[in-house]
Amino acid sequence: MKTGYNIAIDGPAGAGKSTIAKKIAKKMNFIYVDTGAMYRAMALYLLRKGIDPADADRIAEVCQEADISIEYQNGEQVVLLNGENVNAYIRTEEIGSMASCSSAVPAVREKLVELQRRLAAKADVVMDGRDIGTVVLPDADVKVYLTAGSATRAKRRYLELLEKGEKPDLAQIEQKIIDRDYQDMHREHSPLRQAEDAVLVDSSDMTIDEVVERISSLCR
Repeated sequence: MKTGYNIAIDGPAGAGKSTIAKKIAKKMNFIYVDTGAMYRAMALYLLRKGIDPADADRIAEVCQEADISIEYQNGEQVVLLNGENVNAYIRTEEIGSMASCSSAVPAVREKLVELQRRLAAKADVVMDGRDIGTVVLPDADVKVYLTAGSATRAKRRYLELLEKGEKPDLAQIEQKIIDRDYQDMHREHSPLRQAEDAVLVDSSDMTIDEVVERISSLCR
């Protein structure tokens, strides 16, 4: 039985979903479910078991034994792998590579969706991704499709990279975003699309605070 209040935020890459989701979670005292961190925790589990990233059959078999959850401890989001706080281990390149391989295995995705739904059933959560409102949490209390024009998203990314001291090419960034949108919308499993009952929020001409307020008002 579902006792938690769930907010699902979907949308294309670079729309600011994670930034917005984290702020809403903080404002409403909900758990922000970092689905990417859960895939990284699974990757850590598989690496610790010595699984070859190319061995999809073995990955599918072993992933069933992992229990991954997210909770807050002393105000910090903690990713738990079979009860162990693994925050310190999941942000390495090696884990990222394994997560990229293992996330393509349908059994891994099914296992993590099951764990995400279990978490959402008992806690107030904000979850963001590509298919949260359509696949992961189809019964979410509030569904938002957060988007922005490709030019706006490219400019945001461009400014981020400038701040890091890089010399990005704006046109190249926008083309990559357009290509990524196409891939996400046309992939075989769980393609990116707006759920029929989701509210469209276009953040092109909105500040972060305005977007947070708009989505918070939907929850009231």
